[in-house]
Amino acid sequence: MAGDPVAEKSAFLRMYMSNHPDTLVAYAKWYGQVSKPIISAEMTAIDTIYFASMTLGCKMKDRKIKEVRVPIDPPMTGYDDVKPRLLEMKAIAQEGLGMAGIFIIHPVLAYFAYAPVNNPSPFVLPARMLATYLGSSVGYWIYWGMNVIHAFEAMYTWSLCRKHQTGFSVGTAYVFTTLICGYHIWKDLRKRIQGARIESVMKIE
Repeated sequence: MAGDPVAEKSAFLRMYMSNHPDTLVAYAKWYGQVSKPIISAEMTAIDTIYFASMTLGCKMKDRKIKEVRVPIDPPMTGYDDVKPRLLEMKAIAQEGLGMAGIFIIHPVLAYFAYAPVNNPSPFVLPARMLATYLGSSVGYWIYWGMNVIHAFEAMYTWSLCRKHQTGFSVGTAYVFTTLICGYHIWKDLRKRIQGARIESVMKIE
């Protein structure tokens, strides 16, 4: 597209992103809100003036191609914004998708831990089957075992926040979220710390 520095180099960007299909799938699922299974995805267009979006061609499980528009908000101001913005969007998408899965796991484990297995209701059937084959306390111990692991992970997150001086509010948010979600949070924090170190070194050089 004339006058759009991003669209003018879209051919190169499409070729570059073809080596990162998992990232494109994450874009489609998180930003494009595609809930059905995606086999693969490719970027077919990107611009920052007219549509301020990227267009993805997603191959679905039924082998059909679904066109997905991923908004870029706020729009990029130039080609130099492309790489950091795409990396930022990747991090947000992967973290969001990971946490969505975590928030599903928690209530499921709580269900198996506290479901009244003596109740004849069909709703309790999965918990009743687990109790029959593995014992009635298995779900309880799995649930609380996971919470204990998250508590130790939260302590590790607190040590990272203290060491790298994230500040009280940011540190509290990270520790609390780790207590709920565990591994994904402190892993993301370590990546951010590493990225900040690399950026600092590059500025010095």
